[in-house]
Amino acid sequence: MKDLSNKTLGIIHASIITTQAVKPYIEKIIPEVKIMHVVDDTIQRDNIAAGVGVIPKVNYYKFAQYAHNLEEAKVDLIMLACSTFNYAAELARPMINTPIVQIDRPMMEQAVQMGKRIGLLATLATTVPSSERLLKIAAAEAGKEIEINTVLCSEAFEEYEKGNIEKHNEILFDSIDKLSKSVDVIVMAQLSMSALAPYLTNTRVPVLNSGTTGFERVRQLLENM
Repeated sequence: MKDLSNKTLGIIHASIITTQAVKPYIEKIIPEVKIMHVVDDTIQRDNIAAGVGVIPKVNYYKFAQYAHNLEEAKVDLIMLACSTFNYAAELARPMINTPIVQIDRPMMEQAVQMGKRIGLLATLATTVPSSERLLKIAAAEAGKEIEINTVLCSEAFEEYEKGNIEKHNEILFDSIDKLSKSVDVIVMAQLSMSALAPYLTNTRVPVLNSGTTGFERVRQLLENM
């Protein structure tokens, strides 16, 4: 492995919650990389308020603005840590010279290589359309046919926000067990769900999380620079 202590990763968060969720992956996969966080809680607030399938235009603008700020700060790579408006990365790329990675894109690419029947587990309704869209894009680019089986556990997110991580995990374990009977692989739509990863070693089918796959991709991209 190359030493990346001279590299800087800029992470754009739509909620303060994900700043904690990325920590274990940074420490494990890219411990020597300098990190610059940009956090705007109003993005998630307004995404949720806009309703499922609708992203306020101002949030796309905000992402491009923050990416521009990070580029001016001379980061080597920019990561979007929110799944709900992952399209923002695609819109910003023509405007920003610094490479931009979506945290959940590598997970989707891996999933479409692992089987046709993909289970998508989400805890936030607003994330579902964007995650399904990204899975379809990854499948189309890989020339794969897929069937998506989506399960939404809104009550798990409510528990997570209250700080009841054990209850959050319990709800999701149950959903993973049920979903794994009818799919080849499961993807966990939100970064907050990555907290389950250490407990998912004996599942019926592989369960992917965006923390592991996302930061492994970051390491790979930084090493190749």
